[in-house]
Amino acid sequence: MHNEAEHNALAVLIGAGPGDISLVSQAAKEWIRLANTILYDRLSPPQLLALAGAGTELIDVGKAPGAHAMDQEQINQLLVKKCQKGGIVVRLKGGDPLIFGRGGEEADALVAAGIAFRIVPGITAAQAAASYAGIPLTDRRAASSVAFVTGHEKTDKAVSAINYEALVGIDTVVFYMGMGNLAQIASKLVEAGRAPSTPAGIVYRASTPQQKTLVATLETLADKAGEAQMKSPSLVIVGEVVKMHERLGWFEKLPMFGKTVLVTRPTDQASELGRLLSAQGADVVSAPAIEITRPKNFDELDSAIANLDRFDWLVLTSANGVRGFFDRLAELSLDARALGSIKIAVTGPSTATALGYFFLKPDLTADPHTAASLADAMIAGGAEGKKLLLARADIAKSNLPDALRSAGAEVTEVNAYCTGRPEKLPPQALEAIQDGRVDWITFTSASTVENFLALTAQARVELSGIKLAAIGPVTAAALESFGLKADVTAEPHTAAGLGKAILHFSK
Repeated sequence: MHNEAEHNALAVLIGAGPGDISLVSQAAKEWIRLANTILYDRLSPPQLLALAGAGTELIDVGKAPGAHAMDQEQINQLLVKKCQKGGIVVRLKGGDPLIFGRGGEEADALVAAGIAFRIVPGITAAQAAASYAGIPLTDRRAASSVAFVTGHEKTDKAVSAINYEALVGIDTVVFYMGMGNLAQIASKLVEAGRAPSTPAGIVYRASTPQQKTLVATLETLADKAGEAQMKSPSLVIVGEVVKMHERLGWFEKLPMFGKTVLVTRPTDQASELGRLLSAQGADVVSAPAIEITRPKNFDELDSAIANLDRFDWLVLTSANGVRGFFDRLAELSLDARALGSIKIAVTGPSTATALGYFFLKPDLTADPHTAASLADAMIAGGAEGKKLLLARADIAKSNLPDALRSAGAEVTEVNAYCTGRPEKLPPQALEAIQDGRVDWITFTSASTVENFLALTAQARVELSGIKLAAIGPVTAAALESFGLKADVTAEPHTAAGLGKAILHFSK
């Protein structure tokens, strides 16, 4: 007899795709956000797991070649056990749950236990390897049939479960989990009648910045794979279509492919820059050197909000300032209407975009996008005698308010948010530096420079040989104050400008 928790439980078998988080479906991401528990494989992207709620239970049930944390029956039992406690239980599987993912076995276990479930498909590794390596699985000029085959079987078996004779008649054959049996797969295909000169390829970690493609023939595949140190996780593709990689391979030709970039912005603000660089093939590693928090005391900000009608201008110098100010406005049961006729000045397009989320447009945007330019523009427009409310970070420099006061403006400064230094950098960021894999480090404020250098000094990490990118002259000057030089400075001083500057330098 099923208990009430079981009736309130839902299992969701989700395909995590091949590794590139942008290829994961929106449905999958929504279920992950809703999950109470997630059972995940070793190839599940960490960025995908990061979408889970703070209270979500994360359980690693990953199986590596020759090293299983749990066998399949144990995973089935754990999945059922977690569901019996109620809530949404996600089973996150690399690729697609039903293509060599043993999702059918897990679904059967759920059926036997009387637990409701959903299946969310994912892009399977064969599709990703084909697309990202420029190897069409089918092509009317070369292939009208394709087969997906598991290459994971013991080499000492007297009779193979794979019908190699049948595969000879298939134009394109893709082997999953075949690296351990590569020589056997190639020889058995040849024995079955496939020509030794048949093109064959291996794609390692398809769709990720670590992707590597090897093209050979059935006769030379095993030897070349050994020479190139190809390893799992890889897909083996056999057929005439493999020849097209030379013409159609695009991913590994991207300008930033093979380059590793550390992004020092706060995690929740790194996505725009990360997307720009990832789209050009870079391996983007998050290394937040600054934390954004709420002010400990809202007295000054609340007082200013209560007297908004006495100000002529609201001055905002960052997207964080916008969010901090308007979040507090909402907490006080107010909205944009409380601004009345106040004009708004911002430092640049990123700040203007953040303002747009509250259905407002700035009356003045600095160009170039710096605090100094904003001061000049406001002074040129007549700052004398004006009452200005400047909402920004607790550690912001005094240049802007000093310049405005010198021009006769009455400036009230309030903390809309606070910035702090994390205790340490993420392990993956430190490992990337220590391994000598980092090509670029991006800095988006003077604070990120100061904090990052303090954190790396604390970890005794050497930065020599790494190129540095600054979002603007103030950030570049901060680097110079530590005896460092920015290899590029963004123009315009935005995340997009920073990405383009790095890309232009790398070409």
